[in-house]
Amino acid sequence: MEGLEKNAVSRFLRLIRFSHTIFALPFALGALVVAANGRPSLRLLALVLTCMVLARTAAMLFNRLADWSIDQKNPRTVERHRLVPKPAVWIMLLTTTAGFVAASATINRLTGLLAPIALAIIFVYSLTKRFTSATHFFLGLALAIAPVGAWIAERGRIDLPPLVLGAGVVCWVAGFDLIYATQDVAFDRREGLHSLVVRLGVAHSLRLAQWLHALMFVALVGFGLTANLGAIYYAALSLIAGALFFEHRGARTNDIAGINRAFFQSNAFVSAIFVAAVALDRWL
Repeated sequence: MEGLEKNAVSRFLRLIRFSHTIFALPFALGALVVAANGRPSLRLLALVLTCMVLARTAAMLFNRLADWSIDQKNPRTVERHRLVPKPAVWIMLLTTTAGFVAASATINRLTGLLAPIALAIIFVYSLTKRFTSATHFFLGLALAIAPVGAWIAERGRIDLPPLVLGAGVVCWVAGFDLIYATQDVAFDRREGLHSLVVRLGVAHSLRLAQWLHALMFVALVGFGLTANLGAIYYAALSLIAGALFFEHRGARTNDIAGINRAFFQSNAFVSAIFVAAVALDRWL
């Protein structure tokens, strides 16, 4: 029985790609640390973490349901619908959605009011491939909600620093999603799905991803300036630049295994370095 339970949990975590939570979560935590001047309360930290996990889980479950039939046709995703039964996915989607709204309302009035809007944005992303080539930017917007929401959780208002950071997250996510989408260009074209890789071609899409990551780097500098961060933070930006360079070098090989490796390792490193740099800058 215990083995079956562990197997069910493992399948669920694979379904929602739980390991990819590391991409957006550190930006939310970084924004929270800055907003709280380095010392967020344990209660608020727990609530922000809860909201992040619930929102991302709900978004991934909605995505799996929206793309249920499409994923069965794509060789890269053909096994997804076999991991968890569809009725169970619906139940978990409703549970995590309700949990996110309840946890957001517990933080403060503004987070409670904005929770349904945040959910609408992250759910709409899953439908965008059906009508726009800007789907990569919708994904970026969905993840950019995280640092803005964490800031509002602490301050109860929206200020300039999280908006600058959010713009950087949009560019970062859109850039790495363009790289990731090169794996599906033939399938997307055949199925009539929209993406900039289909519209622009692989070479031009990879060049656009480079420009987007350059803009992301500019936004990180802008966040440092507007949030009054210091030398530790700016020194760490060189490591982030190196990770992005590694990611784009891996993408040029046009090797799927290399792209996946560079995608996860580089972006996980970017996220981890960002939150570590912000925390050390505020604490030391």
